[in-house]
Amino acid sequence: MYLEEILKNLTETSGVSGHEAEVREKVKAYFTEYCDDVQEDSLGNIIGLKRGTLGNGKSIMLTGHLDEIGLMVKNIDENGFIQFTNIGGVDQRTLLCQEVIIHGKEKIYGVIGVKPPHITTEEERRNALEIEDLLIDTGFTKENLLDLVQVGDVITIKRNLLKLQNDWISGKALDDRAGIASLLACLKKLSNVKHEADVYVVATVQEEVGTRGAITSSYTIEPQIGIAVDVGFGKTPELSQYDAIELGKGPAITVGPNIHPNIFNKIKQVAIDEYIDYQIEVAPGTSGTDAWPMQVSRSGIATGVLSIPLRYMHTSVETISLSDIEKTGKLLANFIVALNEIEMEEFLCY
Repeated sequence: MYLEEILKNLTETSGVSGHEAEVREKVKAYFTEYCDDVQEDSLGNIIGLKRGTLGNGKSIMLTGHLDEIGLMVKNIDENGFIQFTNIGGVDQRTLLCQEVIIHGKEKIYGVIGVKPPHITTEEERRNALEIEDLLIDTGFTKENLLDLVQVGDVITIKRNLLKLQNDWISGKALDDRAGIASLLACLKKLSNVKHEADVYVVATVQEEVGTRGAITSSYTIEPQIGIAVDVGFGKTPELSQYDAIELGKGPAITVGPNIHPNIFNKIKQVAIDEYIDYQIEVAPGTSGTDAWPMQVSRSGIATGVLSIPLRYMHTSVETISLSDIEKTGKLLANFIVALNEIEMEEFLCY
């Protein structure tokens, strides 16, 4: 499947917040296949434009964030062990016994070790370790390591994409490379239909540390409509049905003050009309996505959010259904086509 191949390529590539260069080049190549123009802005966002058929001023911006959470070298001790800190929302409980890649002068492989259970106390086994207590072992001495690694180098978890049963996959950085994949699925569908609106697809940077890429790109583009595609908490046994969304049942359409009501209602109606599975997600405050800076950019942008269900968020085993990504792309494309029949000034009024 083409989506699986895309996600394998993207998730196995490094792109920690503020250090997205490696994955950015791959996304740029994918956008170039479908877009009339692809640019990189000063912050590092990749902005693709697929022009509408009429050039009548209608415009929509779709975002999926490019960056992933990760780690950064903060010290190398006398024995050659690397101390590190986090970039973005890393849960230190998930780091024990992980293989890692230190992106120094060359890629250096290491492991985050742990004291053997045979010699730990009961109290040590009961308490979670803090990130300050964890060390990376590369096998190098300090003298040799200093030739290859320096303070400030980024670190990623070494993880290949895993194919599970049916159409489920698991790996790192599916938050939000899955969103990028859904934009590509949307562009692929739009290549075979007529759409009046200019479509801007934006792979935003630094979302995990403050939605920074969406701030600058939405200011530059100034679209009439902005839709953020991100991931939502996939249902697992410990989560209530009100806090999570189901894998395999389509994207969740977000409702709340960060969302323009007409955008929500129209996306929902398109899903019904086109027989696309969907769910509803409630965001009573900000959505925690690129939609927040889009909504308040310049004089304001009418925003929407689609959330792709994802289990085990911010771990190296994030799990997702490929069908949900495909459905998200299909819903986006059909929504854009539906704008052909809409008078935008009236539609965008509250």
